[in-house]
Amino acid sequence: MLVRRTMARHSAQQRCCPAVSSMRNSLLAVAAAILLLTVQGVWSQRVRVEEEVEAFPTESVDLRCQFIDGGGSTKLTQVSWIWEPVEGQRDNIAVFHPIYGQSFPDSPFKDRVVFIQGSLENPSIRISRLSMADAGRYTCEYATYPSGNEQGTTNLVMLAKPKNSAVAVTVQAGAKPVVVARCEAAEGKPPASIRWVAAAGGNHSTRSEPAAHGTVTVLSEYQLAPTPADDGREISCMVTQKTQDRPWVFPVKLSVEYPPTVSIEGYDNNWYVGRSDAVLICQANGNPAPTTVRWTAVSGPMPDTVMVEGNRLTVRKVDDAVNTTFVCEVKNRVGVSKHQVTTIVIEQRKLTAGPSAGPIIGGILGALALIAIIIGIILFIRKRQDDGEGPPKHKPPPPVKAGSSTEMLNKPTETAPTGEVYYEPTGGEPITNLDDDGNNLALNGGAPAVLEDNVKKEHKALATDGLLEKDLEAANHDTPAFVSAAMYV
Repeated sequence: MLVRRTMARHSAQQRCCPAVSSMRNSLLAVAAAILLLTVQGVWSQRVRVEEEVEAFPTESVDLRCQFIDGGGSTKLTQVSWIWEPVEGQRDNIAVFHPIYGQSFPDSPFKDRVVFIQGSLENPSIRISRLSMADAGRYTCEYATYPSGNEQGTTNLVMLAKPKNSAVAVTVQAGAKPVVVARCEAAEGKPPASIRWVAAAGGNHSTRSEPAAHGTVTVLSEYQLAPTPADDGREISCMVTQKTQDRPWVFPVKLSVEYPPTVSIEGYDNNWYVGRSDAVLICQANGNPAPTTVRWTAVSGPMPDTVMVEGNRLTVRKVDDAVNTTFVCEVKNRVGVSKHQVTTIVIEQRKLTAGPSAGPIIGGILGALALIAIIIGIILFIRKRQDDGEGPPKHKPPPPVKAGSSTEMLNKPTETAPTGEVYYEPTGGEPITNLDDDGNNLALNGGAPAVLEDNVKKEHKALATDGLLEKDLEAANHDTPAFVSAAMYV
């Protein structure tokens, strides 16, 4: 009845106002489209799935699906999983029915897919023994009443660890840049990135190539103009990819082939007549290793006194026959190189100081000079001590007090019968009572006089201590020779 009234009202409006009716119809169409899209969006959201899942070959993956019915008015009749490897291809891989149970149609997933719980509300599945070919879109589709089919789609991304490798390319030395090393990250997904870590001064180029099941192979080549010095030099290839925990780094040693480099060692410019076992050694480096070494003499056939063993030439006894030029020629697969040395025979042996004789002699002379300086300093100090700081080795006769004045003693006047020596002051009477120091005992309490023998003993002791003869002689003259500066008149 309501529909009829609405249609009648709509017909009346069209008859009275055609323009208004046309506009209203347009608005209704737009509103209906918006409502339909909204309903579809709501319905599509009722099937809950994961938008994208990543997995690795040989592993297992769970694809989750759940139906959300807020009002409980939708009846679920069946659920199916559909695999879409490419656009337009749909293959059923699993079906669940509440009455008839589970079904797994023939497909690449036969015996590899199972329902985790086995219910309409949660029909999640698990796929095992994955391969790169399993990548694609997986749709969880419900058959419902009264809304019809509802679905949700998960994109399964298969990741592949690249197979990394790096090798050196054997090249020959030259001025033109060539490929000396290659690095490859094969069948990786997503594609790997490659860079070189090197100080060789070259450059590199990288390219990518599609591989099986959506994987990508990345190849990088390192180039330079190789020299013999580059042989054995190390560079590193570094591969970075999502599936790797850390960058993969592989060192590569370059292999550069070059002809031998030759030198002759052992000649010391001292080949004198009669010298025995003079030796020359032919040193050679090359890549590949030298295969042959040949000695020749510029003057002609090799002298009889010469013996050759590989790279070693020995002159058993030096004579004029070895006064020539020796040539060493070395060959490898790449080329031939040679080197020569001219040996000059001399009549007599050159005497040369050893490399360490000069420093040793200089060290000895320096040590002797240092010792001489130390001894001189010690003698100088001892002489200063003996001359200035030591006590005098003689005692001059002291002055004698006469009354209130001091007078110098004069020469001895006479010898007493008992052997005693008497001194008298200048201008006075003889003094017969002196002590060992020449003091008048009459003025010092009347001590015994000094005997002549004691004086002689003292003079002998002074002579023994090293006094000059003239000093001893002066002691026997009128004027005393040993007097301090303060007492001499």
